[in-house]
Amino acid sequence: METILGFDFGLKRIGVAVGNTLLKQAQPLTIISAATNDEKFAAITELMQQWKPALCVVGLPSHPDGAEHEMTARCRRFANQLHGRFDVATVLVDERYSSAVISHQRGDLIDDQAAAIILQQYFDGTT
Repeated sequence: METILGFDFGLKRIGVAVGNTLLKQAQPLTIISAATNDEKFAAITELMQQWKPALCVVGLPSHPDGAEHEMTARCRRFANQLHGRFDVATVLVDERYSSAVISHQRGDLIDDQAAAIILQQYFDGTT
């Protein structure tokens, strides 16, 4: 059984979810809200040390037609940074509509729930 962390990367917040290869059930874990990249990665470092994931899954946003946009490149870079800083394998998962399926009210923070949907999509895609 291995632990997997899922990430919904955003410029203001990063949603994080956790799951494992035995149950294949993603759960929202936390939302990282930090002003600087150093602060964000300090919080991620704590999570990596606590959970010791075998894999990180990062949501990859794109336009509805699949075309890439500015955040697509930023998420790829974030995934590369996770791999480089923590020496952990990373996988990108299409995150189109991940936030749209969460019922919420304006102002609610749903980044961790979006991360759980991204991670669950990964689990559902692996048998």
